[in-house]
Amino acid sequence: MVIARILAAGLALAIACGAYAQAWKPTKPVEVVVPTAAGGANDAVARTIQKIMQDDKLVPTPVLVMNKPGGNQTLATSYVHLHPKDPHYLLYSTSQVFSAEITGLSQMHYTELTPITLLMTEYTVISVKADSPIRNMKDLVTQLKADPQSIAFGMVSRGGSNHVGLSQAVKSAGIDPKRLKTIVFKTNTESYLGLAGGHLHAVASSATAAQPFVQQGTVRIIGIGAPQRQPGPLANVPTMKEQGIDGRSVTNWRGIFAPKGITPQQVTYWDDVFAKIVADDDWKKPLDQNNLARFHLHSREFAKFLETEYSVSRAILTELGFANLAASRQ
Repeated sequence: MVIARILAAGLALAIACGAYAQAWKPTKPVEVVVPTAAGGANDAVARTIQKIMQDDKLVPTPVLVMNKPGGNQTLATSYVHLHPKDPHYLLYSTSQVFSAEITGLSQMHYTELTPITLLMTEYTVISVKADSPIRNMKDLVTQLKADPQSIAFGMVSRGGSNHVGLSQAVKSAGIDPKRLKTIVFKTNTESYLGLAGGHLHAVASSATAAQPFVQQGTVRIIGIGAPQRQPGPLANVPTMKEQGIDGRSVTNWRGIFAPKGITPQQVTYWDDVFAKIVADDDWKKPLDQNNLARFHLHSREFAKFLETEYSVSRAILTELGFANLAASRQ
């Protein structure tokens, strides 16, 4: 009987070790779903993730970037949500995952997805054409006070972090943000092409999206919603605060979600993969070049971060009059 018990215990241990050794990994192609069209800043980051996963053999199956633009990120979010418990679908998300629900564009709360990792944060900038007569935020405010409809602003989503940053800025200057003329594009790149072509007067975007056009000399950034001046390429860009404008807004973050219901083991797998990605030089180099903060959080920390950011987003969107409290989750 003693021998039998020892053998049984050994067998149980062997089974447990075997199960541990056979930890979960992808068994079919992985889709990285992007809420904007190909060619934009978000798409570029997603393709960097794809490249590192494949070049470093972090994932044993093919990795595909799937662009699902439209609906202020709701199309991409819904697409991932339609694959519950399947860890082969990853959503590259912006803070629009909050505002779509808070403003009533979507019924889906962000907690109906599984947070995997926070990748980066950055600040909203307001840009104009290089030869624009608008030289700074004071000029912009002066013209908007004379006629709020005289300036057409390009952006990728109404209610998103960049729209909130712009709205907060003009409201602090005594202008009703609901009176602004805003035009939504599928990517920030399209917004900047419209600006360069004279179809827009200004663009509210991430700093990353503006940089290529600033470097080309076709665009000038007149203000950034950062607490202090930023180093590197943005060193000469004045903050909104130093121009007498309240540039506070929600954090312009980028993160990864999976569908709801995946297992802790699957969360751990993706946590480990993205920890390796953010440590890769191919990831760090473009972030440093574009002055993006390396702000990496694992799944648990990301979930806590989201709780705080959601509360802040809800409060600001309500204050600005954009929240649809009847449609959003209380």
